[in-house]
Amino acid sequence: MKDFRGKVAVITGAASGMGRELALQLARDGAKLSLCDYDPAGLEETANRARALGAEVHTKVVNVGEREQLLTYADEVVARYGTVNLLFNNAGIAHHAPVEHTTFKDYDRVMDIDFWGVVNGTKAFLPHLIASGDGHIINTSSLFGLLGIGGQSAYNAAKFAVRGFTESLRIEMLASDHNVGVTCVHPGGIKTAIARNATVSEGHDQANFAAFFDKYLARTSAQDAAAQILRGVKHNRGRVVIGADARLLDAFARITGSYYEHVNAFVDRQIISKRL
Repeated sequence: MKDFRGKVAVITGAASGMGRELALQLARDGAKLSLCDYDPAGLEETANRARALGAEVHTKVVNVGEREQLLTYADEVVARYGTVNLLFNNAGIAHHAPVEHTTFKDYDRVMDIDFWGVVNGTKAFLPHLIASGDGHIINTSSLFGLLGIGGQSAYNAAKFAVRGFTESLRIEMLASDHNVGVTCVHPGGIKTAIARNATVSEGHDQANFAAFFDKYLARTSAQDAAAQILRGVKHNRGRVVIGADARLLDAFARITGSYYEHVNAFVDRQIISKRL
């Protein structure tokens, strides 16, 4: 897919961050948009900005963790546009806590959105992407889908699961006669609201966690991240790793094997835990 003009793009988590930037850049490229999110106000702001750029936009307030909502949403998109070419499974949430203080409910909540949201979206739209004859699925994992981080077991679990699911799907599409590309996205620290919207366990200060992430870890703008994702789609890349931090840490984990866990533990104990 070398050109997005006239293509129908579905974006989950479109109310802010990378989802919003993907919508605006696709609008400039002449795509037709269907945007969904759980935040109606943010979703409408994205839609209005995309319409101001000349795009045709359909919106729907959706909880991607609710399977029936995604299935209904897919039917509505196809009823409106007749086809779907691009699916960005971008919606996500975060939770910071050690395993001993992470509740079952915390794990369920993160997995419902970050993993099952991807599965639900893929299953709901895949038949339509196949039928289009020119489809592409873009699933957002994370740097945390490439290596483990202390205090992020729920997020790590979900993002590793997205990676495995997406790589398996790509293999299936490559082995089939379906003209459907598949890309797994691994962002590092992106300047979005995900840390400010994250939950933390009792004993941790959510404001400190968000401030630490925004000041020290968020190095790449959502606009740059979206541009890199779209370039990856045009080149049919299986994996897009975003940010120098993500590329460096991915390489470090590959080179050192399990030794990287000792380094991460040292950083966690000596630096991060003292700031949060």
